[in-house]
Amino acid sequence: MDRRVFVKAGGLALVTMGLSPSFLRRTAFGMELLSAPRGKTLICLFQRGAADALNVIVPHGEKAYYAMRPSIAIPRPVGLGRQLGSGESAIDLDGFFGLHPSLAPLKPLYDRGLLAPVHAVGSPSATRSHFDAQDYMETGTPDIKGTTDGWLNRYLAAQGTCAECASTPFRAVSLTQQTPRILEGGAETVAMNSLGEFTVRTTGSQAARLEALYRTGSADLVHGAGSEMFDAVKLLREANPQKYAAQNGAQYPRSQFGQRLLQIAQLIKANVGLEIAFADIGGWDTHVNQGGATGQLAQRLNDFGQSINALVTDLGDKMGDVVILTMSEFGRMARENGNRGTDHGHAGALFVIGGDVKGGKVYGKWPGLDQEQLYEGRDLALTTDFRSVFSEITSRHMGAAEIDKIFPGFTSKSEGWLGIV
Repeated sequence: MDRRVFVKAGGLALVTMGLSPSFLRRTAFGMELLSAPRGKTLICLFQRGAADALNVIVPHGEKAYYAMRPSIAIPRPVGLGRQLGSGESAIDLDGFFGLHPSLAPLKPLYDRGLLAPVHAVGSPSATRSHFDAQDYMETGTPDIKGTTDGWLNRYLAAQGTCAECASTPFRAVSLTQQTPRILEGGAETVAMNSLGEFTVRTTGSQAARLEALYRTGSADLVHGAGSEMFDAVKLLREANPQKYAAQNGAQYPRSQFGQRLLQIAQLIKANVGLEIAFADIGGWDTHVNQGGATGQLAQRLNDFGQSINALVTDLGDKMGDVVILTMSEFGRMARENGNRGTDHGHAGALFVIGGDVKGGKVYGKWPGLDQEQLYEGRDLALTTDFRSVFSEITSRHMGAAEIDKIFPGFTSKSEGWLGIV
């Protein structure tokens, strides 16, 4: 897609859904476009449903792991006690941890020092409710239900976070049908189901202002651009994102998640000032027939790993300014249940990927899986608060200066950060 056409069409389409005439003048005609402040971008990917951390980053050096999971444990890596074929055993990282075999596409990123797994990380809240735990992680305020905005929106709104940057309409984009909780708040954001459909919602005062204009019939500037606007929207729809040519041999899965990561890459390359991108993927609530090296979880991880690998490959050198942060609301029980699955647990795992990342190392203090080491006698214990990792990334990668406003009530000192970036 031609950059000018993309920007022009995107701007006009957004105007129809809630952005101001000033935005129309600045953006619709492809003028004065701004890159992300400092040129940095953060991509947040939410695994909804509570991914099983112990089968994602496998503690194959832990005897208790195999004792608690007789039918779903991932076999030790080849050469470390088992002789299995490719794809049937954990992929060793450091002699103790390994990746699920379906995450093989992530191993080259680890070897290149781009990928940092973090174990025993998550929310200090004791809740095992998906709804509450996702809300706490997206608002950045565990056990506080009254928080009205998400932590990414507070990052966008915090004074001093980016004093030199001017707002761009594509500063924060969510490839979701609705604005996710993590981006709700006063700062303006855009949610779109896809570039092709371009169903857009906005937050902040601009949406209300445009609604008022339409109600009073005084949106002359917008109406005056009508014919051109509809032409541009038509052009955008005709410019099928599937025609976008990924670079460097990247091959995105045809899944919804894979295609949304492709569109994030498309936005970054269009140089429209994308600073925050968000996407999510469901299907991690594996109570029944979770599977081991193959099966339900393996299929989900295969899509997850291939999609991220394609995004990193496609972005190429641009990954020097990009960090990808994955998250899930909590982990799952250390022991498998009677249905060969796992129930809701406590601590989980995440990945940090990017050119700024000090990868090639598994981060986090491992608490162990012996009975006395488990949280409430059943779950992986928490040793790293998710807000510590998120604070480090927003500060050191994105340049946020007011962490206390982004994560209110959380005392985050850089001395306690893991040193991932």
